[in-house]
Amino acid sequence: MVKIEAKPGQRYLYREQPVRIRYTLDLHLVLGEYEATGESVRIPVADLRPLDEAARQTEPRDDIFSIPEKAWAKAEHRFSILQPILADRGNLALVDQACQDNEVGRSTIYRWLKLYDDTGSVRSLVDLPRSGGKDKSRLGEAQNAIITEAITTHYLTRQKKTANEVVEEVRRLCQQAKPKLKVPTEKTVRRRIHQLEEEETTRRRLGNKAAQDRYRPQQGELPDAEYPLQLVELDHTKVDIILVDEVYRKPLGKPYLTMAIDTYSRMIMGIHLSYDPPGAIGTGLCIAHMLLPKETWLAKVGVEGEWPCWGVPAVLHLDNAREFRGNMLLRACEKYDIRLEYRPVRTPHYGGHIERMMGHTMRKVHTLPGATFSNPQQRGEYDSEKMAAFTLREFEQWLTTYITEVYHKRVHSMTYQTPYERFRAGILGTPDQPGTGLPERYYDERQVRLDFMPAIERSVQQYGVQVDHVYYYADVLRSYVNRRTPGSGKHGGKQLLTFKRDPRDLSVLYLLEPGTNLYHRIPYRNTSRPSISIWEHRAAIRQLKQQGVAQVDEDSIFAAYDRMRAQELAAVKKTQSMTPSVLRMLKEVPVEELFMRTKTEPLDSVAPATVLVEPLSQPENTPPSWSTATLQPFDDAGFYAL
Repeated sequence: MVKIEAKPGQRYLYREQPVRIRYTLDLHLVLGEYEATGESVRIPVADLRPLDEAARQTEPRDDIFSIPEKAWAKAEHRFSILQPILADRGNLALVDQACQDNEVGRSTIYRWLKLYDDTGSVRSLVDLPRSGGKDKSRLGEAQNAIITEAITTHYLTRQKKTANEVVEEVRRLCQQAKPKLKVPTEKTVRRRIHQLEEEETTRRRLGNKAAQDRYRPQQGELPDAEYPLQLVELDHTKVDIILVDEVYRKPLGKPYLTMAIDTYSRMIMGIHLSYDPPGAIGTGLCIAHMLLPKETWLAKVGVEGEWPCWGVPAVLHLDNAREFRGNMLLRACEKYDIRLEYRPVRTPHYGGHIERMMGHTMRKVHTLPGATFSNPQQRGEYDSEKMAAFTLREFEQWLTTYITEVYHKRVHSMTYQTPYERFRAGILGTPDQPGTGLPERYYDERQVRLDFMPAIERSVQQYGVQVDHVYYYADVLRSYVNRRTPGSGKHGGKQLLTFKRDPRDLSVLYLLEPGTNLYHRIPYRNTSRPSISIWEHRAAIRQLKQQGVAQVDEDSIFAAYDRMRAQELAAVKKTQSMTPSVLRMLKEVPVEELFMRTKTEPLDSVAPATVLVEPLSQPENTPPSWSTATLQPFDDAGFYAL
């Protein structure tokens, strides 16, 4: 994983010339000097490139997600054995205690320590694959059945019989069999015991509580953060606003917001908006957004503000929802050295920072057209669906503008600083307190996003790969066409390959190639197809079903999508939501004015200012269905109660 570490003395390329960093000027600027001339130059951190050409051209690869579950669990258990020793190096008593408690030798402990020291990662403790009889038993079925029976009836019980007793039971059962069976060696029986899943073994031998105490994350008090990125909280919420579709401007429903906040500075580290309920995709994309710089993101959503925060948190604090405990999330966080901590059940105060921030954001959302408010009493007779005006993209632009231009620049009542100022001081330092320095920037943004995307499995047919009625193909798939699972014989099932897909762009899959662990781009088989998102794909299928199309295939999906795009401009002109009053609010009122406006001050009196959202045409002779009289006063006192 290539990183840009903007610290004094580091060497990089800037404008194709080698430069050396002298010191940090700001969150997004460093002072460097050209090595050839010694001339000083102010360099945007985003423009630094690795000196090594191979590093600049590296392709995304996987070095953690292809590890089998059992091998990964075994490596994590080894790491739990090493943790006390790593915390107190040189304490031989801890080494002896670890050997005694886990029935391993000193040489094994030292070998694990050396492996971990080489990389600083749990993945270094994974057993390397062996050739030969991998996953194959040289024993007969009867012998294997006897070993399984002896382990189940003697070892995996509350009697906690020893491995020696299991070996003796296997010997007894083999000698009593008719005809007699060759007795497996003691080493074979012990190896079979060691291959048992450790958490399940503990549960069967010692009980559920012992297994939970040993293998579940400890949930203690949540300490206050003392510097940026020490502790980040992440959570989901359903946004109190109805959005409209891009084509017909008809109400679609409420989106879901995933947000991450730095508890030291109160800076928003990352967001993700989607119509999908909270799940692995939204969680992963929010974490990727948190890790990465935001320049590309701001340009994409059309916001000119600054969002100069990125980096890996020491601890990521989550609640106990299922989407936060998936295998993909756990392994990805391990790869990026993020320690996960979970909120105890029924203790919302443990996630107080993110809960308050989301509540405050919803109060701002309640000032927008289409807001549903928090309850029917607040909503009253307000028709949220009729007033809905924002699409998902437009609301994402509004939210990004609010975060960067308003929230980050307002003094927080608990810190007495703006989130931006506190984050900047924590990173760059003050005369009284040294800073932590600029966080490392990941050079390959695509690699980061791929690591946090969930995987799907497909076999390769002669036409390529099919996912959700859409076909994909690239030459790298040629050798996998109709290939059977290795080692399964001629009657085995077809080999399943792992792919990853960005829900915002279905035009390409990413194949995780077996053996090399490299990711390869697999585009549409028909490359003339336009790029669409998963939500546009679903909308096209819904339209086809409404039209009574019985057979949904790739051609019909993209034909429906083309019709929807062709109708978009006309549909926008016919919208009943975008009345003149709403248009003025979107295109004429600055963000700060928009949040502070009350019904006693007409919007018509505000001078034109920066355009935040592209104006939409209004049909002539259409009477307004929404007026300034329906604007509710905005009470900003809630912000200072945070």
